[in-house]
Amino acid sequence: MQGNDGYAVFFFPQALEALGEAIKPYLREGPMGVHVACDEIDTGGAWIEMTLHGRTPEGAEVKLEMMVPGSMVKMIVSTDSGSSFGFGPRGAQGPA
Repeated sequence: MQGNDGYAVFFFPQALEALGEAIKPYLREGPMGVHVACDEIDTGGAWIEMTLHGRTPEGAEVKLEMMVPGSMVKMIVSTDSGSSFGFGPRGAQGPA
């Protein structure tokens, strides 16, 4: 998707409970609920592969690949920093 800045992956509550402490460092709170924000995603099989980029506490860049069964994922939303994210009314936007 052109202009895509990443993806927000939302999980079923039972999935978050089953994943427990292992998933908690990667979860973000947002207006639409708890999700994992990732840069790339592969949904081509039974497992959903998410690629995240971040930094260690020491400041080193890291690339993390996380895989979860597709049955744990409720919804995947592509995000774009050029527009608002979420579900709700948006103002009229003219051509850029």
